[in-house]
Amino acid sequence: MRKSVKCGSITIGGGAPVSIQSMTNVDSHDEEALVKQIGELTAEGCEIVRIAVPDRAAVETFQRVKQRTEVPLVADIHFDYRLAIGAIEAGADKIRINPGNIGSRERVEAVVKAAREKNIPIRIGVNSGSLEKDIVEKNGGVTAEGLAESAVRNVKLIESMGYDNLVVSLKSSDVRMNYLAHRLVAERTDHPIHIGITEAGTLKRGKVKSAVGIGALLLDGIGDTMRVSLTADPVEEVRYAKEILQAIGLRPQRVNLVSCPTCGRTRIALEKLAEEVDRRLEQEELPENLKVAVMGCVVNGPGEAKEADFGVAGGDGKGVIFAKGQVIKTVREEEIVDELIKVIKG
Repeated sequence: MRKSVKCGSITIGGGAPVSIQSMTNVDSHDEEALVKQIGELTAEGCEIVRIAVPDRAAVETFQRVKQRTEVPLVADIHFDYRLAIGAIEAGADKIRINPGNIGSRERVEAVVKAAREKNIPIRIGVNSGSLEKDIVEKNGGVTAEGLAESAVRNVKLIESMGYDNLVVSLKSSDVRMNYLAHRLVAERTDHPIHIGITEAGTLKRGKVKSAVGIGALLLDGIGDTMRVSLTADPVEEVRYAKEILQAIGLRPQRVNLVSCPTCGRTRIALEKLAEEVDRRLEQEELPENLKVAVMGCVVNGPGEAKEADFGVAGGDGKGVIFAKGQVIKTVREEEIVDELIKVIKG
């Protein structure tokens, strides 16, 4: 089992549930905008929020925001070690640095000393765009092995300073490289791992890359905290992170709707029916962890969806409503949705 660290009230690693992170994208100097966006993120289910801290004025804003919010806040620092120290003093629950761009060993040690005094974790962040020159040259470019080597190198650097309150992060926009690099790092360190696909893209494209990249790692048992990185409203990152965790079975979902693809046997407007059932299920007050099936064939539907709590199998202008694979009633097509909801609600 991996080590665990505490980021505010959230445990990362050590068998704790995979936590969901996101990052604000409003001006880091705008206190009100930050507080508002953090509220939107936490309302959606974000458990850790990261804020970029580019200068001293942003450190001061970070401190005021920290006093007005309860969710754990991570300060994202690049280049200036003094900003990392300032953010720690301002109350950061975790800091994210790339030791390679912080500067000399002495500067990294100063950051580690400040983190040790507050006993907060350091996230060592490595990505494909900032690998050390010698690693890139040795591997003939950016590779999975190079990413893993850089991450482990930086972990050992902090460990050599007598500090192991760490989270490891290495990201690439290349899904396959990202996956292979994480596999290597998981074998070489027992620190908790932050996973994601960096620069995944727009909402449409980024969701696919994130589902494949993050999902594959989670199914391999790799990942203790995660961020879905999208060129979109950060709330969408949180929403989709929850969907990934639910799809894998790492988080319960209120309703799990399964529906079959259409085929030549379909004699009902299945796509329209499935969309309407989905919409109604979101609106109704229903039991948790409910599995509902919408099937297109009355011959095989109940059998194929026997594990569903409730469902409907379409016929020619009608639908068979069933529960646990057993037929309850047959209704006209236009009555299916209302009758299904009635049966579910008892």
